[in-house]
Amino acid sequence: MPEEMETGEVVAVRGAVVDVRFDERLPPIESALVVAAEKPGAEPMVLEVHSHLDPRTVRAVALQATAGLRRHVAVRATGAPITVPVGEAVLGRLLDVRGAIRDTGPALAADTPRRAIHNRPPPLIQAGESAGGGLFETGIKVIDFFAPLSQGGKAAMFGGAGVGKTVLVMELIHAMVEKYRGISVFAGIGERSREGQELLTEMDRSGVLARTVLTYGQMNEPPGARWRVPMTALAIAEHFRDEKHQNVLLLMDNVFRFLQAGSEISSLLGRLPSRVGYQPTLASEVAALEERIASASGAAVTAIQAVYVPADDFTDPAVTAISSHMDSVIVLSRALAAEGFYPAVDPLASSSALLDPEIVGDEHYALAERARQALARFKELQDIIALLGVEELGPEDRTTVRRARRLQRFFSQPFVVTEAFTGMAGRTVARSDTLAGVKAILDGEADDWAEDSLYMVGTLDDAARKDAASKTPGGTKDAPA
Repeated sequence: MPEEMETGEVVAVRGAVVDVRFDERLPPIESALVVAAEKPGAEPMVLEVHSHLDPRTVRAVALQATAGLRRHVAVRATGAPITVPVGEAVLGRLLDVRGAIRDTGPALAADTPRRAIHNRPPPLIQAGESAGGGLFETGIKVIDFFAPLSQGGKAAMFGGAGVGKTVLVMELIHAMVEKYRGISVFAGIGERSREGQELLTEMDRSGVLARTVLTYGQMNEPPGARWRVPMTALAIAEHFRDEKHQNVLLLMDNVFRFLQAGSEISSLLGRLPSRVGYQPTLASEVAALEERIASASGAAVTAIQAVYVPADDFTDPAVTAISSHMDSVIVLSRALAAEGFYPAVDPLASSSALLDPEIVGDEHYALAERARQALARFKELQDIIALLGVEELGPEDRTTVRRARRLQRFFSQPFVVTEAFTGMAGRTVARSDTLAGVKAILDGEADDWAEDSLYMVGTLDDAARKDAASKTPGGTKDAPA
C-alpha cells in the first residue's frame, strides 16, 4: 500500500457506478476507494475501481447504496483491494460484503487478521496434491445414488422458483453436522431477508453455527454487494484452507443472483449486452469465481451451489456457463415437486463425474444404470398409461412400471428442516442402505408392498415396517396406478 494516499473527487454517479477524478496517480484496478461519511455515526462508503477511463479518471462500483452521494465529494484511494476479517474470530458470525459484522454480537478485535477478497486460484500442480477426491456422502438418497458429490469438488443444484433449492441447501448443512468436522462458509447472494433469518435460526438451533461463517449480500442491497459477496466468502474459505489447513464446505445460494448483479452493473457501465441480455463478460466472471473454488495445501474446499433457472429454461446462458464448471449437476424438477416427491431431484437429468465404477464401485454403478433404465422406460410409457391404463401394457412393461413407481417413492425423503411443516421426523440414510433398498426394489422384493409404504421413508426397513402397519385393519391401501 502506498505511504501517501491519493485523494480524488466524485465527478459522476449513475446508480451503483461512480466516476472519480484524481489529480496524480490513478489507483489500481480492483483496489478500494473510501468516501468519508458526511453524517455523524454513518458508515463510510466503499467503492471498488473497475476501470481507468482516462489518465485522470477511474470508474468504480459502489458496494453500498449511493443515494445522497454528491459530485465533488472527496474520495480516498487505499491502493489495496477490499479486505475482510478471517480466521477463528469470524466463526459463528454474520458478515456483509465488506466484512462488517451484521449480527447482534460484539465487534471483532482490532488485531483480527484480514485477507483481500481478490486472490489468484492455486496452481494446478498444488491443487493436484490436495486432500480432495473421495466421495462426500450427504445422507440424501437420491443425491448419493444418482449424483454423488466429491470431497473437494463442485456441485450445483439447478431449479426454478419454488422447487426446493434453499431447503435442500439447509438440509445438507444439517445432515453434515455429525459426520463433517470441517468449517462451513455460507454465501447468501441476493437472498431474501426472511430466508437469511430462517437459515441463521436453523443453524443456531442445530448447533452448526459455531463452525460456520455467514456472508450476505441480500436482495435489497445494491448490485455491487451481490456481485462481490461470493468473493468475500471465498477469501474466508481460502484462509482456512491455506493458513489453517482445514477442510471447508462452501455453500452458495444463489449463484444466478451473482450473474444477475453483474448484468446490472454491466448495463450501468454502458456495455452492449450479449446473448439473452447478459453481460458480454458472463463466461469470464463465472470462471473467475469457480476456478478459485479449489483444494490445495492438503485441505479440500467442497462447494455446493444453488442456481436459479429463469423460467425453467435449462438452456439459459447463465445456467450453461455455471454447469460447465461442475463435477456434479443436480437438477430439480417442477413436475416432481407438483406430484409431491421431495427432494424433487430428477434422476434422469442429474449427473456426476463420480458415477464411475472406479470410484463408486461396480455394484453402485450397475444399480444406477438399472434404476435409470427403469425410470426412463416408465417416463416413455406415461402417455400410454394415461390414455389406456397400465393393464394394456405387456407383462414386462407392467413389471417395469411397478418397480419404477416404487423407486420414485423410495427416493423421496423426509427432511429435518421441514419437520415443523410435515410432522415427519427427518432421516439421514447411509449410501450402503440406499444401495440395498434400490437393489431390493429392482429385484422385485417390494412388488407386493403398498406403494405408499415407500413414500417419505429412510431405509427399506422403515418401508417394510410401514407396509406391515398398512396391512393391519384400517391401514393405508396401495396407491392407484
